Amino acid sequence: MSKIKMIAVAAAMVLMAGLTACNPGGSASPGGEESITIGIKFDQPGLGLQVGNEYEGFDVEVARYVASELGYSNINFVFSPSPQRENMIMGGQVKLIFATYSITDERKEQVSFAGPYFVAGQDLLVQSDSTITGPQDLEGKKLCSVTGSTSAQKVSDEYPGVQLQNFDSYSKCVDALVNGSIDAVTTDDVILAGYAAQEQYAGKLKVVGAPFSEERYGVGMKKGDTELCNQVNEAIAKMISSGAWAEALDKTVGPSGYTIPEPPAQDSCS
Repeated sequence: MSKIKMIAVAAAMVLMAGLTACNPGGSASPGGEESITIGIKFDQPGLGLQVGNEYEGFDVEVARYVASELGYSNINFVFSPSPQRENMIMGGQVKLIFATYSITDERKEQVSFAGPYFVAGQDLLVQSDSTITGPQDLEGKKLCSVTGSTSAQKVSDEYPGVQLQNFDSYSKCVDALVNGSIDAVTTDDVILAGYAAQEQYAGKLKVVGAPFSEERYGVGMKKGDTELCNQVNEAIAKMISSGAWAEALDKTVGPSGYTIPEPPAQDSCS
């Protein structure tokens, strides 16, 4: 190898090392931007929805705001199904997850959470002519939820007379509700409102409007990463205080008719 080539190779190695050093917790994109991989849902209208090659919804808006505050200018969004979220975090497939991810003590045994950045309540989605008015009417009825969700676990624990069917996505539950193979879908009210508001379901579906739990949406990350947790909490608090949080909700969830709640305070990181 000539002396000139050796100098060029050495310079390239120094440049690559510099990019790595200035990008802890991320990776350099081909354009030299800071990048981060974030898990979201791809099939939840108003929250996390893939439209062509783009992503939209409140979870997506919060993820973008937080990523920008953390110094990342490029986001790689990946699908994070409910049953796989903990494994994706622990396996390093994602840095953060914004996916209607309820904070629970059981989940905190495996991962850490920043937030909450939103508080919802578990409710029911039914056909528009249904007589179901709440979980007390579900005895003997076919109810659909998603494997690995807090909604499915709560129904199993508190309403044993329900015929619970677990699918791998809420969109499949909604399809089953529309075709009459199940009687109701249960998950968080804000998720259900997004489905009910879709054009193809106009006049066919309704949210019962009798929430029976509190679901605090957190940002999932590797267990014990207190520094990152504090940084994410600071970003969420800034988004709320600046008015960007309310603007994002109005744009993404507001069209469904869902009543926008007060912003939550964030938990302390530990």
